[in-house]
Amino acid sequence: MLLEFTNPLNASPLVFPVLECFHILGFAFSVGTVAIVDFRLLGVGMQRESAAEIAKDLAPWTLFGIGSMLISGPLLFISDPDMYYLNRAFQIKMVLLLLAIVFNYTSHRKVVQSGGPGKLTACISLALWAGVIFGGIFIAFI
Repeated sequence: MLLEFTNPLNASPLVFPVLECFHILGFAFSVGTVAIVDFRLLGVGMQRESAAEIAKDLAPWTLFGIGSMLISGPLLFISDPDMYYLNRAFQIKMVLLLLAIVFNYTSHRKVVQSGGPGKLTACISLALWAGVIFGGIFIAFI
């Protein structure tokens, strides 16, 4: 006797889009807060505060965003694992996401806290996060 498993994410036409909205909201918080710090490193905006002060103030929002992504992302994945696993854009997105998170909490953090020049660090960070976003967008097209 074979038991049939139905994924609850596929049971309603609204569950997946609502979950995807939470995923995108998580990206908006995480990428947005990191970008604000990166723009400060580039000398654009918020000149009265240091990058370290801005990063400290935004840290809870960044963690909220990353946490939202890391909860909603796997749930989206299990809705159709074969489609995602075999999708080249998804694979690139996952590699860039790992690199972006590791970079953000290692090199990026050191540069921000040191208060030194960080234009190259900001550019690398922005490029990694932009790559994650574009990878996510292109999942639907590849």
